[in-house]
Amino acid sequence: MTVETSRRSFLLAGLALPAALETSFGPMEQKPKALELKYRNLGRTGLKPTMVACGCMITSDQSVIEKAADLGINYFDTARAYQNGNNERMVGAALKSKRKALYISTKTMARTKEEALEHIDTSLKELGTDYVDVWHLHMKNSPEDLKDDLLEAQEIAKKAGKVRFLGVSTHELPKLLPGVIRKAPHFDVILSMYNFTMGPAFTAAFEAAAKAGLGTIAMKVMAGGAGLGRPGQKSNPVMQREGAALAALKWVLNNESVNTAIPSITDMEQLDENLRAFSEPFTDVDQKTLAARLKEIRPLYCRTCGRCSGTCPKGIPVADVLRYLSYAEGYGEFRLGRENFLALPERIRSVRCHDCTTCAVRCPNGVEVAQRLRRAQELFA
Repeated sequence: MTVETSRRSFLLAGLALPAALETSFGPMEQKPKALELKYRNLGRTGLKPTMVACGCMITSDQSVIEKAADLGINYFDTARAYQNGNNERMVGAALKSKRKALYISTKTMARTKEEALEHIDTSLKELGTDYVDVWHLHMKNSPEDLKDDLLEAQEIAKKAGKVRFLGVSTHELPKLLPGVIRKAPHFDVILSMYNFTMGPAFTAAFEAAAKAGLGTIAMKVMAGGAGLGRPGQKSNPVMQREGAALAALKWVLNNESVNTAIPSITDMEQLDENLRAFSEPFTDVDQKTLAARLKEIRPLYCRTCGRCSGTCPKGIPVADVLRYLSYAEGYGEFRLGRENFLALPERIRSVRCHDCTTCAVRCPNGVEVAQRLRRAQELFA
């Protein structure tokens, strides 16, 4: 694993409010410290993204993306489905002047080859670019999801010069990875959910992916978002003050098998905090902070361990529905959560957990499944 430090320094003066600068760098009369960006090789692709990249899914302020690029972050992640296509358009506008110096990835949730090829053409148009650096098949959670016609679409797009490298995103890396490796050398990059709540199986899977030469990217590194359990809040001031968000990002980067992480960045304060992860090591204090945070979110947050798969007698895909709920409660993205919920089959959407006298699903990690599913049904159905 190669880690490089930029020879070029990027000053953070003017990044956030004076109070934020004072917190990060000491008294205002002192000169702000220079930020030294660090990079890791993205598998065998030859790309060298900054260890902290920019997840754009819930970003609505174009100036935040522009500032991230100005400060040297060089990898930006979006998707065809984010914000009904508006996210790609905003990302493209924000990065247009620096396109050749940056890496842009996008994703498709297409179900057929024809739809996937239509998506990549639309993505390029919205992004205002001739190519993307990584094109992911989005939300594939088992080897059976890696359909031959979708892989063929990726190959067609790559041969046409529309994409440089081929990827896949997942919430269940240990389950999907064997299928990805069997498809070698088709895939170049794998993007997976990964955070401090997860067991050793996910860490081992990242290590196995890196050993196989795949580029590895971590998403959902904040474990459901800073506002989890606080409906309507995009951030939790207590969590920010106690440093849990920064500790969570540092925890992910502490694993050298993770090439880069794409935390969501919605405002200048979050950008400032995420940049600190370049220079601050993961400490015992961080570990204690995360232990306290885990205790707080244990009954709320699904770790996608897969143990509940198929256990609901009415067919509810428990992990998926709880993820949609986290979009609303953790990230303040109610519409995104509801859109995903409404895409479920009607027979699943019509289920009401309060009709059951007892819940057959037992979470080994302590999630209050019945209560969380009822909450999702109340919000979205």
